[in-house]
Amino acid sequence: MDEVKRSNSKAIVTLVMGVLSLLIPLIGIILGVLGLIFASKSKAEMKVTGESGNGLVTAGKVCSVVGIILNIIAILIFFVFFYFVVNTDISTY
Repeated sequence: MDEVKRSNSKAIVTLVMGVLSLLIPLIGIILGVLGLIFASKSKAEMKVTGESGNGLVTAGKVCSVVGIILNIIAILIFFVFFYFVVNTDISTY
């Protein structure tokens, strides 16, 4: 019988961190960076051990990068909105 290769556990963590970086606002930047760190470590580990998981690592990297970008855009939109709300000259008196 053919032996089934195990998926690298850090590759799975990479994918989970990447998906969570898309779903959790503000903390998603930290999760995205952690996902990228785990991706590089899992790639190196997979070369040594021969485990599978290249697709998981690739998907995790993509999700992490997209999550970081979306979180930065959301923060910038918040600051721009806050700036315009604070600097309006509308008074209710």
